[in-house]
Amino acid sequence: MDADVIVVGAGPVGLLLAAELRLAGAEPLVLERLTEPSPLRRSRGIGPLAAEALRRRGLGERLTEHQPERGAQKAREHGSAKDHFAWIHKIDPQLQEEPDRRGVLIWQPDLEAVLGEHAAGLGVAVRRRHTVTGLSPGEDGATVTAGTPTGARRLRAAYVVGCDGGRSTVRKLAGFAFPGTPPLMTARQAHAEVADPGALPPPGRLPGGMLLHGPGGIGTFDFADAHERHEGPVTAEELRASVRRVAGVDVTFTRMDDALRFTDQARQAATYRLGRVLLAGDAAHVHSPNGGQGLNLGLMDAVNLGWKLAAEVRGTAPDGLLDTYTAERHPAGEAVLRNTRAQSALMLPGPHTDALRDIVADLMDIPDVNRYFGRLLSGLGTRYAFPYATPEAHPLTGAHCPDVTLSVAARPGREVPLSRLTTGGRPVLFAPAGGPAVAAAAGWRPGVEVVEVTAVDHPALGGALVRPDGAVAWACAPGEPPGTALLEAALRTWFGSPSSARISRQH
Repeated sequence: MDADVIVVGAGPVGLLLAAELRLAGAEPLVLERLTEPSPLRRSRGIGPLAAEALRRRGLGERLTEHQPERGAQKAREHGSAKDHFAWIHKIDPQLQEEPDRRGVLIWQPDLEAVLGEHAAGLGVAVRRRHTVTGLSPGEDGATVTAGTPTGARRLRAAYVVGCDGGRSTVRKLAGFAFPGTPPLMTARQAHAEVADPGALPPPGRLPGGMLLHGPGGIGTFDFADAHERHEGPVTAEELRASVRRVAGVDVTFTRMDDALRFTDQARQAATYRLGRVLLAGDAAHVHSPNGGQGLNLGLMDAVNLGWKLAAEVRGTAPDGLLDTYTAERHPAGEAVLRNTRAQSALMLPGPHTDALRDIVADLMDIPDVNRYFGRLLSGLGTRYAFPYATPEAHPLTGAHCPDVTLSVAARPGREVPLSRLTTGGRPVLFAPAGGPAVAAAAGWRPGVEVVEVTAVDHPALGGALVRPDGAVAWACAPGEPPGTALLEAALRTWFGSPSSARISRQH
């Protein structure tokens, strides 16, 4: 074997997955066709779940370096500081149930640099100028053929994961079904300067589509040519023609670079695993960029898969653990495809859509509806269905744990954020000091980090078992007796027997 896992694609999803595998004791190898990281600004930021996942690995300070500048830039280009659904800018961050759980605005190249340094610091090997041309999975592993500057190479690993984007070579070679719906629109964006910016109408929805613009940037959502096949780089004339169709004005660009083109086709792999081959990120699902949900979705795929696949490689995974990757992440992908399709429908030109938008806009003035749309786009409403969860299980079971602050019993007077205890990638149980939950988890130490606490700064949490991906596997309310039977079921479901947990920690 050349590695435990070959990860194809060194974008943000591939880099994070490789880092998670390394933290969990597996040896990844990343293959990337590009010579250098792409400078194209495909994404402007990540949602709260992905931001919390990266903070759990100690990357919080790096993420926030660009936040003030990016926030002001987004507000200028979108015409509003509020979040939107189908470009109805009414989602108020301060109205949400958990207003402090926010995403981070960071351009994709900057995020890729942060994750690249993180992975390199863990010893992850990235081989650039390796273009995958063949894939041969078998019962005990998979062989990848890659074109390199010195000729074709064959590399073998126990598993291969395609993180190689919406046109994934791995997905095609492995034969994953990729059903979905064709595009309704073509979106284009570029960093550009317009000779006469005053000739442009304000950003927003226009009879021909959507227009975004601000100092240094312009973009369109164009419904007129969605079914045309576009090849090659976006030219200035192509973008000019799209602005003319959408906004009804001619513009001249004095500068244009970093131009991108994408559609709102919505497709999802029927399963995220076929034997020894798995998919994550855009290789597993593509959809409209509306709401900025794609990168958040892909990064959460990576953190969900990493520790599970590493346990499978090490031979410590409980039965069926790897199958829970598709079981948990496929519904999350379906939810994003559903809401982005709805947004595309609400953006179609015409009086019928105008009337529907007016009604949706009025509904969004109702605080509960505003919160509904906030949960939808943030992903904070995601709940995994766990097999052992009974009606008596804590309501946060299956949700992602916020970065709560813990009063640690061993450090009187000192409060510690949960994210400071998770940089090593281990699961964490925090529970009342000296209580039955601590005793019940004794056999899983030190594979499970057990933290005895005297208080938790969350009104619904007195204790919780948090998986490496941040999902709450078990929880108890403050002042209530913990359900240790459910806790032990959770520990066995995710981390195997106590002996498996000890073996896991040795790795």
